[in-house]
Amino acid sequence: MNLHQFRFVQEAVRHDLNLTETAKALFTSQPGVSKAILELESELGVDIFARHGKRLKRITEPGEQVLKSIEVILREVGNLKRIGAEFSTQDAGTLSIATTHSQARYFLPGPVAELRRRHPNVAISLHQGSPSQVARMVIEEVADIGLATESLADMEGLVSLPCYEWHHAVVMPAGHRLAALDRISLEALAAEPLVSYHPSFSGRTRVDQAFAARRLKPNIVLEAIDADVIKTYVRLGLGVGIVAELAVRDDPPDGDLVSRPVGHLFGQNVTRIAFKRGAYLRNYVYSFAEMLSTRLSRALIARVLAGDAQDYQL
Repeated sequence: MNLHQFRFVQEAVRHDLNLTETAKALFTSQPGVSKAILELESELGVDIFARHGKRLKRITEPGEQVLKSIEVILREVGNLKRIGAEFSTQDAGTLSIATTHSQARYFLPGPVAELRRRHPNVAISLHQGSPSQVARMVIEEVADIGLATESLADMEGLVSLPCYEWHHAVVMPAGHRLAALDRISLEALAAEPLVSYHPSFSGRTRVDQAFAARRLKPNIVLEAIDADVIKTYVRLGLGVGIVAELAVRDDPPDGDLVSRPVGHLFGQNVTRIAFKRGAYLRNYVYSFAEMLSTRLSRALIARVLAGDAQDYQL
């Protein structure tokens, strides 16, 4: 058996047992993938996959156990490569970060710039996606670090820690009637057309839950994944925007839009940082994590990666 066979099996599972897509991802041929998997099954003496003709239909019970071992083996191979890079190139390499648009646009610029100042030989690769995509990129080792508010805490294969807390704000054209209120209510918001995040982004679940708890039905006229897009449509008069407070923090006080805090309506959200369970992290990864929050330290992250089962919350 060899590492190529292990990778073929792992990629076949990642591509929903579609060998054509697996072969494309691995830049090889479908017959080659199929042959390698059959040879591994023959050597192990068990079927990893149940088949219908030449098609893979499902993972067998022994196959589930084989996959767990393959995951450990390939993870440790990746760790060996990182250990080699750590000591051969010293403090140089690429830090890959998977995150959502809001984090990339509003939270990460400062820490990324600081990382470049402290570690000039480290390049940064930024991957943006939905929270679930962020989690998947870390699990599949596309990224060293994942940063998002949703999807990271309970994802199997990841360990995550709270990074920082934040609240929502509403944004509206200057002179809007809500801007005159000292404290905006849910009832006042429910009476307005609203422009907000897609349900899987930036604490939108908390927004929906708050309205539901008061038996109010918000009039969401447009959903987006990007606070800048939300603000653009607010400027066009579509409605009042609900965004992360970071998205309005640096807006000019005398601009065409004004914002008001609404943490009292929707509660506190927590952005978390995630790593692949059991991963070996290079020095600059720990260094970058410490730049993100004073709550994060190399000792804490190493303890969690080693299997500390505490439930870390803010």
